[in-house]
Amino acid sequence: MKDLRGKSAVVTGAGRGIGKRLALGLAEAGCRVALVARTESQLQLTQLEIEAKGGVGLPFAVDLCGQAATEACFKDIREHLGPIDILVTAAGIMGPIGSFWESEPAEWRRTIEVNLLSVMLPMRLVLPEMVARRRGKVIVLGGRGISHPRPNFTAYAASKAALGRMVESMAEELVEHNVQVNCLAPGHTYTHMTDEILEAGERAGWRDQETAMKVRQTGGVAPAKQIEPALFLASSQSNHVTGKIVHVDDDWKSLLLNGMVPPDLFTLRRVQRA
Repeated sequence: MKDLRGKSAVVTGAGRGIGKRLALGLAEAGCRVALVARTESQLQLTQLEIEAKGGVGLPFAVDLCGQAATEACFKDIREHLGPIDILVTAAGIMGPIGSFWESEPAEWRRTIEVNLLSVMLPMRLVLPEMVARRRGKVIVLGGRGISHPRPNFTAYAASKAALGRMVESMAEELVEHNVQVNCLAPGHTYTHMTDEILEAGERAGWRDQETAMKVRQTGGVAPAKQIEPALFLASSQSNHVTGKIVHVDDDWKSLLLNGMVPPDLFTLRRVQRA
């Protein structure tokens, strides 16, 4: 994506997993990337990998659940990178695993804070500037549960479904301001969450156990399959696409050819993938 060169991007959850993959992909495409997560040592490793390939990555360690700390972090990011063109929110946790009635309310609260509120706060901070400049891209990482039931992972599924509706609602608010907000569902990938499922044993259910074991053995979805749609959603080629939930297994490349996207396609309301 040639038009990404020189753009300023922020990736939350950039210390590991899919967030790290997307940060590396954006940097390789020419973006200057602010790397945001709680653990500084992980961010420094991501920075080293980016710089080894000639890219620009700057680490900013912060807990995104804290409003004051998040506001200070984004002020610091702007001082280093200038106006933010792209925001990718990839920070998230699995939350309680097991029967709903056996999960602790405190674990639910933490899941909602991390998976929903830590997405809301960065969006709230970057959108006024994007609206004023009449351009900007926001990509929210989805997950299993955003469009299908997720038994034994109810808190996670509920928080991800809420993200889907937030993306659709924000997109309609911003459509007149030329700012696009979309959700990327990255598919099964080997991350620390995979190990959490395996460690949970029977509490996770046999289907998730089998899937997690296969993902650990194979690595799951290849990085390129996640990075390519993310770069598309971050680029001007997707200016006509907003409020969508794009799964890596969807025929998302059809969006490159179509100037008009049917309202219910790639949304929570869809009956099936395109």
